[in-house]
Amino acid sequence: MTKVRPVSGGGRAVEVPPERLEGWFSRFAARHGGVVSTSVTPGRCLVTAVDGATASVSAAFGEFTPQGESEGLVLDALLAYALVSRRIGLLLVRLGGHSIGVAQDGVVVVSTTDSRQVHGRNKAGGWSQQRFARRREGQARVALQAAADDAVRVLAPRLGELDAVVLCGDRQALEALRGDPRLGEVFALASPRVLDVPEPRRAVLDEAAVRARAVEVVVRESPQNS
Repeated sequence: MTKVRPVSGGGRAVEVPPERLEGWFSRFAARHGGVVSTSVTPGRCLVTAVDGATASVSAAFGEFTPQGESEGLVLDALLAYALVSRRIGLLLVRLGGHSIGVAQDGVVVVSTTDSRQVHGRNKAGGWSQQRFARRREGQARVALQAAADDAVRVLAPRLGELDAVVLCGDRQALEALRGDPRLGEVFALASPRVLDVPEPRRAVLDEAAVRARAVEVVVRESPQNS
């Protein structure tokens, strides 16, 4: 199922598999009366429709081969970029578990998955709440330490073979891992996009590998059509 999310400033972001990009943009053009121009810079591909709607893709892994501005729909640079074979590290972390792996062209080839008990928040007051909070903090600390250890074990030795690392899950948990000095080079390879995923399990890691390969297209409608 295609993943769609709202973006700040209006519009929506759509995850499109590389093999479906050409068809997706053809349908975009048909919905909006055709395409006026395609602009490609190293960091961005921007398609502008006749009615003023736009569809843009920001480079997540390296850069596009710039071709300036062309009339109509010209997808050569975008397709060449999207269809490149890539080896990607995956770091999925939520407070109660993690799944870490390496994927080649959307297929997981190395992985590890673990879960740890972290109690939910206790709404009771007094000493009971304080003891519960301390226990929960301890459980969270142990869970994040396990995630960091596995990331060091699985990803750190393979950094030289990775094109990028894709982060997934809870941003607060990921930020906690970012503070681990052993993972500095892992986070240095991280793509700007963070995938929202449910509780990390092996099946979720497989789905994230496919999504990591997809291209995120940001669509903004023209003011008169919005």
